Formats: sequence, structure tokens, C-alpha cells
Amino acid sequence: MRWPALLPVVLAACAGGAPPAPDDVQADLVIVDKSDRELTLMRDGEVLRTFTGLQFGAEPHGHKQFEGDERTPEGRYTIDWRNPDSSYHLSLQISYPNADDIAFAEGEGRDPGGDIMLHGQPNWLPFGSLPGDWTDGCIALSNAEMDALWAAIPNGTPIEIRP
Repeated sequence: MRWPALLPVVLAACAGGAPPAPDDVQADLVIVDKSDRELTLMRDGEVLRTFTGLQFGAEPHGHKQFEGDERTPEGRYTIDWRNPDSSYHLSLQISYPNADDIAFAEGEGRDPGGDIMLHGQPNWLPFGSLPGDWTDGCIALSNAEMDALWAAIPNGTPIEIRP
């Protein structure tokens, strides 16, 4: 019988939720739910892994419109490049602002801002996490979670940020 080999699969199914993604599986979609503070990695319509307790900008509600508004964008973007030498523990850039964001901000005579990232904690923090919402509009996670995202999200992956 193969019960010992099946035990982790059975336990994961009973516990609910998706088991952790294998290290070699990469996401084809990232979904961020700001109100639930969750980031979900998807592959072929299936949940690979969900991260909770996300940290946002100091004004987490509403779509980012202007530089300095401390908001995290909402909508569909792309992970367009990665920075291993970030001031934070790794960072993946979100392609904000898009053409609509730029047009809106310019129509108001303002700058839409930019440099919105998924990133870990500040490099000067020796361990743990900063409390609360502290970014300038980015999405922050623990350093260990950022290590997992770094491996699972290739450049060009779409990211959908929901209110």
C-alpha cells in the first residue's frame, strides 16, 4: 500500500487551502486582494500558494493616482523587472503607471508616481517586520515570503491588484 506516500496530500486536502507550491513551479498570474491583504500565486487557473498579512502604503484604500499619495495601485499590471540590490529584501517591479494612469494624472496636472514594487523588509532591519502599513504604495511581505515570490514569479507575469 502507498498510504505513507499519500499522507501529505490527504492531510493538505483535509486542512483546506492549497499546499505550498513546489520550488520549481512558476506562477502565470499574481492576484493581490488589498481588502483581505492576500497575495495569491496562480498557475493554469489553480492556486499555487497564498500569502497573507500584506503591508501597503500609509493610505491603503483606493487606487494610486499621484506621486506621494501613499496608495497602492489597483488594476492589471505586469511584473516587469527584478532588483536583487534593492534597499529592501529583493524587489519585483509592478508596471505602474500604465497609459490610463498617466493620462489621468496629466489631466489633473500631476505626476502619477512610479517605482511600485513587491518587496521584503528594509535591509537595515536585522530581523522581523515593520508594523502596520509603511510603504509609499508598494506591497511588502516578510523576507522569507519575498524569497518564495522571487523564485515563483518570472518577469512578464501579469499581476491583478483588487481593491
